Amino acid sequence: MKTNNSSKQPSQKQTHINLRKLAQHLGLSQTTVSRVVNQSPGAARISPQTRDRVMEAAATLNYKPSVLARSLRSKHSMIVSVIVPEISEGYSTAVLSGIEEALLLAGYFYFVVSHRHRRELLRDYPSLLVSRAVEGIIAVDSAIEGDVPVPVVSVSGHHRRTSGVNIELDHTLAARYALEHLKCLGHTRIAFMQGQTFSSDTLPRWRAIVKVAAELGIEVHPRLTVQLNEFGGGFEPGRVAALELLERDEDFTAIFAFNDHAAIGAIAALREAGLEVPSQVSVIGFDDIPSAAIHSPALTTVSQPLQEMGRVAAAELLQMLRSETVEQPARTIHVLPRFIERQSTAIASHLRKTGAEPVLIRPARER
Repeated sequence: MKTNNSSKQPSQKQTHINLRKLAQHLGLSQTTVSRVVNQSPGAARISPQTRDRVMEAAATLNYKPSVLARSLRSKHSMIVSVIVPEISEGYSTAVLSGIEEALLLAGYFYFVVSHRHRRELLRDYPSLLVSRAVEGIIAVDSAIEGDVPVPVVSVSGHHRRTSGVNIELDHTLAARYALEHLKCLGHTRIAFMQGQTFSSDTLPRWRAIVKVAAELGIEVHPRLTVQLNEFGGGFEPGRVAALELLERDEDFTAIFAFNDHAAIGAIAALREAGLEVPSQVSVIGFDDIPSAAIHSPALTTVSQPLQEMGRVAAAELLQMLRSETVEQPARTIHVLPRFIERQSTAIASHLRKTGAEPVLIRPARER
């Protein structure tokens, strides 16, 4: 004789069950079940056995709490937005990875918008996002100006706001790592690639390079300084900048590029010109993108803790959202770079020819 258990247990084919049906299945009140599955403060007063039974049934029956209902009750959308210049391998995606990790763990939904350095989009996005019920904004390498009625955390914004948090790299230490390394290898004629004008890091990084170079007695030659082209992405701006340096017919034994993409593009241009890296020209990048380690030669670079910067940005935003203080004073959190020595740098060629050895002690770094 077949027993009908349908009154006690929902069909296994059922893919969605609401709160009322879950409570009926468990023989508990909807209030009790709601407190457990939504991890409300009142859930602590419910016995551990009951909480376990509710969570086990919710998992078995594929119950998903209604984010909309929860947001209506709490008056919070549980949505934040991330603004980036573009989505491609490198800086933005690495920071996004850290942001995503922290937000998903906290149960927040997020969406990403890119402005491609279009000023009108960067100007209009904050109000547009607020109208879509976002509770906060994380701006990655994107200067948010004007008043925004939700908390804002910037990663490399370098734009001083009256409130909010800015996550910044210690560019002075980064410049010191790279320039001390090159000086220790005997490089005195160093070419520099400045970033595009639209990058928030361009000016502070260049100021740090000039400052540290003066302290180390390294001359920054105007004719050995180029700026990355405003147009084009990937490795091409670095390749074009290196070709411009070569056309100036100035001697140099090393290049310190604005980022890893530019450094890899520069290596391609040097090879096109018949120059070997690093035996004739050393190249240093910045960021430590995933392809830096597998490029040939593997790229010596200043590593930014990009994922950690993303995690810190998300954690700071979540803390601001949980705080009862509406207006918080602006503050800056500095993060430290690391120096990673690989195979794209070597002793300056003129020293190798004479057999001379560098005499300075190399800076602390990671290998």
